[in-house]
Amino acid sequence: MSSTVVSSVYVVCSDAAGIAGNIFAFVLFLSSIPTFRRIIRNESTEMVSGMPYIYALLNCLICLWYGMPLVSPGIILVATVNSVGAIFQLIYISVFVVYAEKPMKLKMMGLLISVFATFASIVFVSMRFLDSPSRQLFVGYLSVASLISMFASPLIIIKLVIKTRSVEYMPFSLSLATFLMSLAFFVYGMFKHDAFIYIPNGIGTGLGTLQLALYAYFNDASQEELKHPLIDP
Repeated sequence: MSSTVVSSVYVVCSDAAGIAGNIFAFVLFLSSIPTFRRIIRNESTEMVSGMPYIYALLNCLICLWYGMPLVSPGIILVATVNSVGAIFQLIYISVFVVYAEKPMKLKMMGLLISVFATFASIVFVSMRFLDSPSRQLFVGYLSVASLISMFASPLIIIKLVIKTRSVEYMPFSLSLATFLMSLAFFVYGMFKHDAFIYIPNGIGTGLGTLQLALYAYFNDASQEELKHPLIDP
């Protein structure tokens, strides 16, 4: 009886971590809406780059495939969060293409086709040539590589914050949501004993912690500077 209770609590905690990760990821997916509202309002992509959304789409598709029962049974919450993410990225890319200049429009369409071709190749190879354990390893390593490559953006922001000694380009809400999402999926991966989930999200948790620490440090420093008079008496 006690083992059954422990098992039930274990499953509930695992699912709770996965659901929390989905919620925090949804907040991150929504964060680009103001940018695209401005694009639609101005009918121009201005200086906005579409590349992050291309990378994010490929990352979501690979991680979506990894979370599918055909590849990794029992981690469907990985598939759900990345299916929603893929839909958001596809909408953002579509809006970008509509309002981009013709050369950029053609470039983005070519990149979009390349993303789907790459994803289709991954699915074909993993289903046609690999058995179940090998398939999970193959797609798992690709998902980890894809997730780690996505950490380039937080690293650039961290470098910028240290260089400028300002948190202007690192909104607290996004830093907090990134930290909480990574932490939730790190815990989820630990519960599922899945290194392909907890290793990249452990790295993400560390980077999120560093971002929050930098925010606290440089925000306090900015507040202290504001307290000083502009002209010494």
